[in-house]
Amino acid sequence: MAALGMTALALDVTNAESIKTCHDDVAKLTGGKLDILVNNAGRTHTHPATDISMDDVRETFETNVFGVMAMVAAFADLLIAARGLIINIASLAAITPYVFGSVYCASKGAVAAYSRTLRLELQPFGVRVTVAMTGTVRSQIASKTHRTLPPGSIYGRVRALFERRLTFSQNNATVDTGTYARKLVANALRPEWPLLLRAWFGRADWFWAGGWATKVWCSTWIGEWILDYVMYRKIGMKQLEAVLREEERQKKLK
Repeated sequence: MAALGMTALALDVTNAESIKTCHDDVAKLTGGKLDILVNNAGRTHTHPATDISMDDVRETFETNVFGVMAMVAAFADLLIAARGLIINIASLAAITPYVFGSVYCASKGAVAAYSRTLRLELQPFGVRVTVAMTGTVRSQIASKTHRTLPPGSIYGRVRALFERRLTFSQNNATVDTGTYARKLVANALRPEWPLLLRAWFGRADWFWAGGWATKVWCSTWIGEWILDYVMYRKIGMKQLEAVLREEERQKKLK
């Protein structure tokens, strides 16, 4: 980034001292103002809800939720001085029953709900908030060491389904990173319009982009049942039903 002429600063959104140091460095560089804060740090979490480790869950929320809250609180003074914009990167997972992703879905749902209230709280100060409802986008989020099913997991019967789900976001209608980024930047720089016209002509409070984004947005007008129906079959839970039926049949034969 530095080679491209940008100023790169170290930042760990789960560490209060790191956040404070970054805030002070930014304030010096900009003269006490921040036009745009993008909360993009994120951690994937693919594991059945019945197999989770609570320490692991807490780590995910530290990055995905508490990190966002801490960054906003720390940089609020610079944003208010600039009448700036906060962009919180949420996910379609916030409203989608993303099988084996209950923890991740919960974290992104929390970001969406937090951002909606934050928007009203900061409106009197001229600070705006965009929530990016992001679909599948090419990234490194699924390239880390994957979680595994523990011994005795009730999903051990369909281990292949779980393992395929681990990289789902990188193999289903996945959008190029640059394409997504350009759309997000274009939205952020659009002019401000009154509330009722904002989504159509100016910067949208809710930014939908990435693979599946249009389909999920359309489903919000139909009802949540459509997403339940699609995701249940897309992930392969009907296969688990068949396995369980066969197990019951074998029990009856004994």
